[in-house]
Amino acid sequence: MRLSRQIWLKLGAFTLVSIVAGWVTVFDYIKPENLIPGVGHYTVTIELPESGGLYKSGNVTYRGTEVGRVQDVRLTSTGVAAVLSLKSGIDIPSDLDAQVHSQSSVGEQYVALLPRDGNSRPLRQGDVIPRSRTSVPVDINSLLDATNTALAAIPHDNLKTVIDESYIAVGGLGPEIRRIIKGSTALAIDARKNLDPLTNLIDQSQPVLDSQADTSSSIRAWTANLATVTGELQTQDSAVAGLLEKGAQAADEARRLFERLQPTLPIVLANLVSVDQVAITYRNDIEQLLVLLPQGTAMMAGALVPNLDTKQPYRGFYLDFSLNLNLPPPCTTGFLPVQQRRVATEVDYPPRPAGDLYCRVPQDSLWDVRGVRNTPCETVPGKRAPTVKMCESDEQYVPLNDGMNWKGDPNATLSGQGIPQLPAPPGTPSPGPAPPPIAALTYDPATGTYLGPDGHLYTQANLAHNAPKEQTWQSMLMPPTGN
Repeated sequence: MRLSRQIWLKLGAFTLVSIVAGWVTVFDYIKPENLIPGVGHYTVTIELPESGGLYKSGNVTYRGTEVGRVQDVRLTSTGVAAVLSLKSGIDIPSDLDAQVHSQSSVGEQYVALLPRDGNSRPLRQGDVIPRSRTSVPVDINSLLDATNTALAAIPHDNLKTVIDESYIAVGGLGPEIRRIIKGSTALAIDARKNLDPLTNLIDQSQPVLDSQADTSSSIRAWTANLATVTGELQTQDSAVAGLLEKGAQAADEARRLFERLQPTLPIVLANLVSVDQVAITYRNDIEQLLVLLPQGTAMMAGALVPNLDTKQPYRGFYLDFSLNLNLPPPCTTGFLPVQQRRVATEVDYPPRPAGDLYCRVPQDSLWDVRGVRNTPCETVPGKRAPTVKMCESDEQYVPLNDGMNWKGDPNATLSGQGIPQLPAPPGTPSPGPAPPPIAALTYDPATGTYLGPDGHLYTQANLAHNAPKEQTWQSMLMPPTGN
């Protein structure tokens, strides 16, 4: 029989396809090493308390990847032994757990190898995984029997109520539940992508957990306080409800108020910023003022009580004025000398002399006790100084003298400078030399002694406390006797 050329081509193509299919079947699917014992594989035995549904040719996985098959399952005197045929070239740590799992609800058990220490030596031919490192799934029959027993213990009416209430609870929530499932799936995928950071977080969470355990008393106190707050909120439910109902209106009113104040409010706030440091520095004084303000107000109100409901035409403070002129006398030390003092009738305002003018007697002097020299330094507790610069430096206050007579230039603290002169108006001729300063001494009523303008000390004995009580007008006109 003579075959045509077309038939020979078809037969050749069919033969070529058969050879390729046979090659793929033998070398890729069946694999020759699976047909020849001991080639490309090694065996490991695991000891099980029971088979757990494991069967011959079942899969063996390591980290979710298939690495071999179950070669044999046989009974032993203590349980069941399963021989695993594992692929060569895959290093599986010997320190591991072997667990039998079910791949689906209908069975299909397989062995999952879960390493404990990845740095342990690899498994070798003939290794045995002891029973303490293996586990099998729960018997499905026992699980179903326990479930049936639990369901039988529940009254059918109650079970029906649970099912009906569950239907009402989740009825119509299919889209929401689907979103929750999708979100959980996305979260699991992201967690898988960030497995190493999550593992590090879990491994390093022990110090945080220890700190929580160490502060358990504080956490319990916080929860107790939180329970108190929630209890108060529950008690004041009507007030909270009123706040929630009227809060929007109050917020709207506040918004309109800020809109009305918008042109001027920024300026006010900027001005407040400019004085905040001053307020912070003098915080203690402001607090003291606020503490004493109610008491001072009460004292001022009390001054009106004696004159209240009287028939006097004018009502006011019930006060007693006792005039003590020049007791103590005014302080002149540190101010301008007598020659430069202005007359009280002058109304012009010449330039102020350079320097700080204040009473420069000792700080513990009885004169001018509320003078600027005794101002407490806000930033340096315990120090008193007349200026902020002196307060914030190491300089200490130095008085000019310890008496009441004027002494020296106010800027010449112990420096020997001359007396400052006020600037003269334009066109004023140059004055002559200044007259000597006039010294004055307070009259001593105990002895009748005083210092005269000529610099001599005089005693008016008949004006002393021990002078005779009866004095004539002639003796009072007699000149004093100089000492």
